[in-house]
Amino acid sequence: MNLTPELAEYHVKIRDIAREYGLDFFETIFEMLDFDQINEVAAYGGFPTRYPHWRHGMGFEQLDKGYRYGLQKIYELVINNDPCYAYLLSSNSVVENKLVIAHVYGHCDFFKNNMWFSKTDRKMMDRMANHSTRIRQLIDRHGQDPVEDLIDRAQSLENLIDLYGEFVDDKDPWLKPVVEDADAEDDRAVNLKVRSKTYMDGFMNPPEVLEARRKKIEGDAEENARLPGGPQRDLLSFILQHAPLEQWEWEVLNIIREEAIYFAPQRVTKIMNEGWASYWHRRIMVEHILDDSEVIDYADTMAGTLAEGPALNPYKIGLELFLDIEDRWNKGRFGLEYERCQDLHAREIWDTNAGLGREQIFLCRKIHNDVTFVDEYLTEEFCHRHKLFVYRFNPRTRRREIVTRDFATVKEQLIRQLANGGAPVIEAVDVNWKNRGELYLQHRHEHQDLRQDWALSTLRNLFALWKRPVHVETRLEGKPVRYSCDGEEEITQIIGDADAE
Repeated sequence: MNLTPELAEYHVKIRDIAREYGLDFFETIFEMLDFDQINEVAAYGGFPTRYPHWRHGMGFEQLDKGYRYGLQKIYELVINNDPCYAYLLSSNSVVENKLVIAHVYGHCDFFKNNMWFSKTDRKMMDRMANHSTRIRQLIDRHGQDPVEDLIDRAQSLENLIDLYGEFVDDKDPWLKPVVEDADAEDDRAVNLKVRSKTYMDGFMNPPEVLEARRKKIEGDAEENARLPGGPQRDLLSFILQHAPLEQWEWEVLNIIREEAIYFAPQRVTKIMNEGWASYWHRRIMVEHILDDSEVIDYADTMAGTLAEGPALNPYKIGLELFLDIEDRWNKGRFGLEYERCQDLHAREIWDTNAGLGREQIFLCRKIHNDVTFVDEYLTEEFCHRHKLFVYRFNPRTRRREIVTRDFATVKEQLIRQLANGGAPVIEAVDVNWKNRGELYLQHRHEHQDLRQDWALSTLRNLFALWKRPVHVETRLEGKPVRYSCDGEEEITQIIGDADAE
């Protein structure tokens, strides 16, 4: 570490306080960088040894101009690794860097203990360096332009992975196939029975449920007949397995996918991760670290971090949700009795002194991602208190106006924005469409349109990898639409359900 003596002293104090609160983190190494250095590291995604590519230079240029023109400022950068690496900005004030150190320990605890980070590579700093070395070797062997062009195409697909794929187990231990009697009317019929003791079988597997499962299996089998195993959500993995790639192309694509999988948990826990870190830096700073002369500077920094604007601020909503959960569980404002209470005054003053707030927020930190966190803990009272409504820009008045305050609608839209990290869900459904070796994809619409220009650009990149025409089916204004690319022309075609099959 190259911290100043003053910050080194505060670092030890903050670390010990965090541990006393129950935070559990890997060893954390802090480095002090100037604004050029921290912008460069940030442009590489926090990994200074990452592979060379023009996009990293473009990212640095954008960050550098934003800082010089006073439009943005990086307070901290922390890497999910063992040990964790964190970077501080040397031009920050002492109170800002003390706040950042406390914030970093919140992130490090979240990285280590949240379930969605449990399968990430904890030695990614070394892995990134290995990736960089291999990319440089391939550039020396095959040339700068071919390798860089392939990286461009692969990066356009890096959000088309299964964000939860690392947790999917095809062999569910709770389910087992049971083959029917060969003399039965349909000797290929298969049920899925939940494992249970013999005396519980009738309760766990009632006949009507087994029949419903049978129909679902048969329906799924018919629907997924085009691609054994059903639609494939991880397109990068699918391309690696089935596209006619040369060895060096496969290596580059695999590197891009490995790094996309590493960053996936951060995409699905942005609100929780920033909220958790903000909760702990707030508690540690206010209760233990701040002195009277630093209160104004601290409040000014917090006001900038938690400022609300047209876009959702993950720091703000995450922090407020954790505070709300802690308060509700401390006062016993949960459970059937509280939910059934219709007296508004009684609900307002409800306090059973349950004292379970700290335990509950640690449980949240352990098991949830953003979607499940919002789905489980967002309440109507919280939405009204923080003005979480559905807004729309009115071009006539040139102002954002409230469309609806309906809680169900607000919650649905928020979850929709968070689902799949905000990216559209695209699945491969056929590798030999119309028996021509063409790749057929399907967009799971879910009220989220595809941008035509982005879709066609992505199809061009897919065609370059697949070497055959590529199609994606979606919906536009309620009508089924197919975008196609055969390398020479791009076609947008309104299709019927029969044609889609």
